[in-house]
Amino acid sequence: MAFRYSSLADLPASLRGAVVAIGNFDGVHRGHQSVLETALGFARDHDCPALVLTFEPHPRQLFQPDVPLFRITPAAMKADILERMGFDGVIEMPFTREFASHTADEFVDRVLVEGLAARQVVTGFDFHFGKNRQGGPAFLMEAGETRGFHVTLVDAFRDEDAEVVSSSRVREKLHSGDLAGANDLLGYRYRVEAEVVRGKQLGRTLGFPTANMALPENAVLRHGIYAVRFVRADGSVHDGVASFGRRPTVDEDGVALLETYVFGLDEEIYGETCTVAVCAFLRGEEKFDSLQALSEQMKADEDEARAILTILRPLSDLDRKLTFAG
Repeated sequence: MAFRYSSLADLPASLRGAVVAIGNFDGVHRGHQSVLETALGFARDHDCPALVLTFEPHPRQLFQPDVPLFRITPAAMKADILERMGFDGVIEMPFTREFASHTADEFVDRVLVEGLAARQVVTGFDFHFGKNRQGGPAFLMEAGETRGFHVTLVDAFRDEDAEVVSSSRVREKLHSGDLAGANDLLGYRYRVEAEVVRGKQLGRTLGFPTANMALPENAVLRHGIYAVRFVRADGSVHDGVASFGRRPTVDEDGVALLETYVFGLDEEIYGETCTVAVCAFLRGEEKFDSLQALSEQMKADEDEARAILTILRPLSDLDRKLTFAG
């Protein structure tokens, strides 16, 4: 059975009558997880499927197309995380001008009732929907009472400092280099996924062959050196050290690349789509006076990454499934 659906018409009958979590869930951070785990708990109690209803593209991309939005978890990665959490499927509703013009009543009737036959809806306390955001929490709860489904609203999730956990905070911490802070908000190690592409192979001549990935131009990850877990398409997990940036020592005007030296991997993997779990920030990007100095620093980075990854422990059960099991 498929996991990702872009049309309600494709949803199999076995997944109708589910508990449905609704939201954008970009990042699937700890705040999102409080909503999602609530939905999973209800699904277990009712012995029924658990689904996620989300929207593609992100609504901000439709309403503010000139404002770049870095997606922490693009659709495929988000679906993978949701599946690891235990959901039975995700509906990625196409967020078009036509869809955005539907009234709140039309959203409830066409999507929740006719499309999903939702048994229960779980969402954040501030969820709004329908044309001009006319539908809010009170509207949704009243609609559920009249149309036969229960609604549960989940309060904002706050971290240990009593600050609301949000996608914007995750982006800010990634941009500033506070990887540990970003990973704490996520509840798992930040991940990127891309195809391995051929580079200039300079690392190979220095004794550090790398798997190179091009991230989106608006990627917010700070340029620097990181200890990482490298997950191949077959699910195998390898430790490594990665550089994200423009390689100022050898190629100042180059495009930003994520270049990962994967420990013990000596086969060609060009064209393979892989995932990198970014585990620890080692240092910022530097320009060295010579290739010899660069090579010596790369060896030191490797040693530090190996030491960190040897004692790495899961941040959560979800992190264990993503970062340690592949």
